[in-house]
Order: sequence, then C-alpha cells, then structure tokens
Amino acid sequence: MSDRWWPLHDLRLHTGDLELAAMTEADLAVLAVATPEDLDLNPTATRFDGVPERTHRGVVIHQAYWRSMGVWSPAEWQIFFVVRRDEAVLGVQGLEGTDFATIRTVDSSSWLVADARGAGVGKAMRRAVLALAFDHLGALAAITSAYQDNHASLGVSRSLGYQPNGVSFLARGDGVDVLEHLRMTRADWLAVGGAPDVEVEGVEAARPFFGI
Repeated sequence: MSDRWWPLHDLRLHTGDLELAAMTEADLAVLAVATPEDLDLNPTATRFDGVPERTHRGVVIHQAYWRSMGVWSPAEWQIFFVVRRDEAVLGVQGLEGTDFATIRTVDSSSWLVADARGAGVGKAMRRAVLALAFDHLGALAAITSAYQDNHASLGVSRSLGYQPNGVSFLARGDGVDVLEHLRMTRADWLAVGGAPDVEVEGVEAARPFFGI
C-alpha cells in the first residue's frame, strides 16, 4: 500500500493494453484540457459569471473529483479512473454506489477523447469496472443510462449483457429527450463469462472504504 491515508488512490485495473488508475489531484489539469466539447456536463454544476465555457468544463472536472473524495462514505461513493494506454490519457471511467451496503448496485459513467472512440476502448474500460464491482466488491447489479441518441454508450451496454430497464423523459436544452435505462444482474454478468482477464490491484486495502 503506497497511500497509507487514502488507499483508494492505489486502485489499478488492467485490461489488455489499458490501465485504469484511480484519479488523483495530479491528474486534474490534464483531464481539464482533454475533456471533449461534446461531453454532457452535469446540468446542476455551478456556473461562475465571467468564466469562459472551455474553462467551465475544466472547473466541473475539478469539482466533481473533489466532491467525490470529500463526501465519500461506505453508503454512498463515487470513484473516477483515468484510462491510459502507454501513458496517453484516453478518457475517464466512473463507478458509483448509492446505499451500496444495502442494495449492492453500482452505476457508471464515462467519456473518451475523440481519437480513442470507435476502437473498443469504451467497452473494455466499462468491463474493467464491472469486474471490480462484481468480482471484488460483491455487487449484485449494475445500472446505466444514456440518451436515446447516444448509440455508442447504449451499444457498449448491450454488448456487455445489460438488459432494458425502462425509459424516462428529461429536459435537455430547450426540449425533452428520452433517457434509456439498462440493468445487469450478477447472473447476467456470469452468463457472459465475467472478465477473468481483468487484473485488479489495491482492492484489499480499500475494502473498508466500500463497507466490505
């Protein structure tokens, strides 16, 4: 264990030639620059008068990380992994649990830089955090959502074995859009073979932070 006080920072996931390393403060400046222009930001994120849009996107990245670490508890947590290949940043993969000790369900979020899209990276990094959740944290289900026009995200979910879990309607811009929900149970995960090739490091020291 290299971080005595916050072992969550030592979590590493390896799949193929990708490394997913738990985000740290040192990553924020690089990620703020890499954040794609087409990423749907949290609509509730604070906006500061006079801050340009490009800077605002970087501010949201910083605040999301600080918030996730600052309010972490075993009952409700969110962790972000920086996805790299040969030290190059490709994107971010998030994993979160609400009332996790009780319902054992995780949700996920992610983004990729434009050059990394369409090459299977999104599927590989989601599969890696599902391996962490199901095989090491005792998750019983994983949920995810995406707007109906986000074909890449929905395609990744379906290819991994998620099943339809209803739709909802949300305000988006000046109109209304459809959000599709999907769900994968532990049985679904095992039915597609899980991910025995994903290597997970640092989870033993981090277990108490997940309430397990």
